[in-house]
Order: sequence, then structure tokens, then C-alpha cells
Amino acid sequence: MSQYMLDTNMVSHVLRGDIKSVRERLDQTVALGGTISLSVISQAELFYGWARRGHPAALGKLIGGFLVGVEVQPWTEAVARCYGDLRASCEAAGVNLTTSDMMIAAHAKTLGAILVSRDKAFQHIRSYLAALEDWTVDI
Repeated sequence: MSQYMLDTNMVSHVLRGDIKSVRERLDQTVALGGTISLSVISQAELFYGWARRGHPAALGKLIGGFLVGVEVQPWTEAVARCYGDLRASCEAAGVNLTTSDMMIAAHAKTLGAILVSRDKAFQHIRSYLAALEDWTVDI
């Protein structure tokens, strides 16, 4: 079965429960044997958001509970090399993505994972990725 790497915005939807289709697709993917992963970069962004809100206990519990159920993928030299190539290509093509978006994209690319995000910026590098899905609209 396929490996899916959730971008931070998809995790936020799962934690908030604000878009039913995201949770449904996550549950369906797991039920069918798919692997749900998260870049350590997205994990860092989640912890940043928690800190920015003053470390509320309820949010910390939600984040911790979510992280137990996914594979947090470590940053490796292979991912770093892929990031370097992607960043150079984006700069040469005049494509502007945030550093964290490029890092997450490189992580998904290196693992051959399907990147799941609603971030329209990834459309600029769609052909670079194994696949890109938006579970807020792709049902």
C-alpha cells in the first residue's frame, strides 16, 4: 500500500476536526493498509504552533495523541541532498516556496510518499513529487 506524508495543514484539519473529509480519508487510508507519515519538519511546525499559543494542555494532548499514530520521518542526508536540488531548481525557475514547504516536499520525494496538502504552493512543483493530494477536496 502507499505511503502518505501529511503536510502540517492537513494535520491541523485532523486535530481541529473541521473538515470531515480529511478524517474520513485518513481513516480509510489506514483501514486499507496505507502508511501515514509526517516529516519531522511538520512535527516541528506543530510544536511551534503549540508554543505560540502558550502550550495549552488540551492542544498538547491532541498533538501527542496524533503523533503516536503516525510515523514521524527523520531528516536524513538523502533528504538534505534532495532539498538542495529542489531549492536550486526552484530558484532557477523563479518558483517561490517557503523553506519549510521545500523541506517537506523533498522529504516526501525522497521517500516516494504521496504528499497530502491543501497548500496551493505545491502546485508549482507537482511534477517533482511522486503525487500530490488535497484531502479537503479530493474524495
